[in-house]
Amino acid sequence: MAQPVPETTTTTTTAAAVGTGPATVTAADAQPPVRLVELPAGNIRLSGLLALPPVAPPRAVIVALHGSGMAAGYFHGQADASTSLLSLAADAGYAALALDRPGYGISARRLPHGLRLAEQAGYVRAALRGYAAERLTGAGFLLVGHSLGGKVALTTAATARRDERLLGVDVSGVGARWAVPPERLAALGHRPDHRLHWGPLTLYPPDTLRLARDFVAPVPRREAEEIPDWPGRYAEVARRIRVPVRFTFAEYERLWAWDPDALRELTNCLAAPLVRVDHEPGAGHNISLGRVARRHHLRLLDFLEECRAHAQGTC
Repeated sequence: MAQPVPETTTTTTTAAAVGTGPATVTAADAQPPVRLVELPAGNIRLSGLLALPPVAPPRAVIVALHGSGMAAGYFHGQADASTSLLSLAADAGYAALALDRPGYGISARRLPHGLRLAEQAGYVRAALRGYAAERLTGAGFLLVGHSLGGKVALTTAATARRDERLLGVDVSGVGARWAVPPERLAALGHRPDHRLHWGPLTLYPPDTLRLARDFVAPVPRREAEEIPDWPGRYAEVARRIRVPVRFTFAEYERLWAWDPDALRELTNCLAAPLVRVDHEPGAGHNISLGRVARRHHLRLLDFLEECRAHAQGTC
């Protein structure tokens, strides 16, 4: 069995966690502590943030994958404590792990150009195996993905084995058809458009953009090159997914089409036994940093319980 990885307790997303600078640590509060972690993932290690429930074992493990140009801290926002998925999930009895995807965090040194989706999915699966070798996993894993992290989550689910105990996939900020013209897509991996990625800034707690600088990161080249290609790849990925899937579209989602025709295209090719499509009012593309993040995350936990029941054959 692998040796336990080092863990440092912190209650704030730190620059060290995402490989962007020196750490900032604050005093602990009433929320479950969030730790910096490193996990073995094949021939590399992945960094991330981990929150554990106060009582073991966890009901299940949430594994959260951030979007392009972000890092693990996306799921532990600092502008308002209520936006943290990690703290909320741990307080509800789940383990919550936000990974710096391959090409981000500590793995950026080994993978300076990043990886394509299929390669990232392989490393995520290896990280899940590494986690399970060292810690309790309860009923299994729920993959949570935002934006490009949602593509990685879906691709991981399409390739997962039964013995890897994947319960389901919950993604936001990703669809099957782009809502922006090709000429704007080509630039997204290099020059993020704040109007598309954030929507109205009134949707976010004060200081969100300033504090988000701690987990903003360059988009690796290989990842950026693949961004426009997802609509042509999605159907093949969807046909291979055999676990429940939930999609959430923000009211001010501007990157992805989510009109009735687009949603039929999204769901018709899925082989998943259970499919949910939700709409989040008052939210922009970066839902988990917004004012409605807690509501969105509570719905995520409800879906996780559906997945647990499905895995146990009780629904």
